[in-house]
Amino acid sequence: MQQRARVIYNPVSGHESLKPNMIDILGIFEQAGYETSAYATTAEPLSAQNEATRAAKAGFDLVVAAGGDGTINQVVNGLAGLKKRPKMAIIPAGTTNDYARALKIPRDDPVAAAKVVLKRRTIKMDIGQADDKYFMNIAGGGFLTELTYGVPSETKSIFGYLAYLVEGAKMLPQIKPVPMHLIYDDGEFDGEASMFLLGLTNSIGGFEKVAPDVTLGDGRFSLIIVKTSNLAELIRLIALALNGKHLNDKRIIYTKTHRLIAKTENGTKMKINLDGEYGGTAPMTFTNLKQHIEIYADVAALPKSATAAERTAGLPQTPAKPKVTD
Repeated sequence: MQQRARVIYNPVSGHESLKPNMIDILGIFEQAGYETSAYATTAEPLSAQNEATRAAKAGFDLVVAAGGDGTINQVVNGLAGLKKRPKMAIIPAGTTNDYARALKIPRDDPVAAAKVVLKRRTIKMDIGQADDKYFMNIAGGGFLTELTYGVPSETKSIFGYLAYLVEGAKMLPQIKPVPMHLIYDDGEFDGEASMFLLGLTNSIGGFEKVAPDVTLGDGRFSLIIVKTSNLAELIRLIALALNGKHLNDKRIIYTKTHRLIAKTENGTKMKINLDGEYGGTAPMTFTNLKQHIEIYADVAALPKSATAAERTAGLPQTPAKPKVTD
């Protein structure tokens, strides 16, 4: 039976770079052996998420998320809760593109990103579950994780990652510690902290050394707790993080965990960030769903030490004749 792919793309991502390349993108997936069609997301809430769920239930074998990290997150949320999940592919066209960076998928050329499917390799990736929501790259709480909320979408489109840095610099003088109670595999943290981060890859906020020893698909989060809220100390920690030298600092707790329960004390409110978007407030329980979704990646470009998940050939055995549908 002919395998089918559904490309879910955000027409305004990446300075609207996807739409003019869509015919070429569809042709590449047809060349890979998938009968391929496309869906442009709309302004309706959860447009990409709902379409991903619909495509999976309709029997599509592959769902392609084309857009920024927000679009990819929605597609993951549309698939992760299903018992039968199709494969995924990613075509990045956003601002930071953390997930694509971690999987060595080209971030500046949508057509080149689509051609990753022709390499015929997939990796089974862990997915994070936060109560009834899902995330594919990062979750966190505390002041630094809130900076993305203050950056208007039009500013991000124009200035890219620089917009985050500017907003973060404006927020630093307003730092306030949060009384947190965090329960993880190897212990508990009970005290004031400026933030916690849970990472599934080594690429967080555009930095690749925040969690440098990540093993993709091993069923564990990288947990970072920043205990200080002192401005000078935070600036120093940020500088150390650029080179991956922050993990042994006494103001940092760094560990691996399969699960995290995050609470606050004294009625303090803490917003939770899931893949750069507001995901609710604590208390919240985070669970690692090991090797939950199979995703096309440039597996050959990944260091062997960085992957625990099974690597597979992911394409249909008999390529279909080129055929593009609307």
